[in-house]
Amino acid sequence: MATHDTLGDFLTIVRNGSRAGLKSVSAQWSSIREGVARILKESGYIEDFKKEDKNNLPVLEIVLKYNGKTPVITSINRVSKPGRRVYSGYDDIPKVIGGMGISILTTSKGILSDVEARRQKVGGEILARVW
Repeated sequence: MATHDTLGDFLTIVRNGSRAGLKSVSAQWSSIREGVARILKESGYIEDFKKEDKNNLPVLEIVLKYNGKTPVITSINRVSKPGRRVYSGYDDIPKVIGGMGISILTTSKGILSDVEARRQKVGGEILARVW
């Protein structure tokens, strides 16, 4: 039976759009994708995002961010995958590039960045790393 990694597809859309120099990208909406986009915006990796309806389907429109012509997102990688889930307690969440990047986690308190998860003392599944 085939499994599809919709979050991995979303991260690939953002990564490819950023590398191609696109102003914005769009992806099918889901609550987890919206949570990841919220974290990316709060951390300064994207300009903005909004949920729209196109052809009666919910779509997430993401405005990418650049420093001149250089994308702010250097790398965005999926950590926990459908075949191998990666969990971490709040005190064991790894720092990304010595604190220069962020990890995105799904916790019992919602989707949080690694800094916020440590502050709230909650662990969870590490979804992605961004720097």
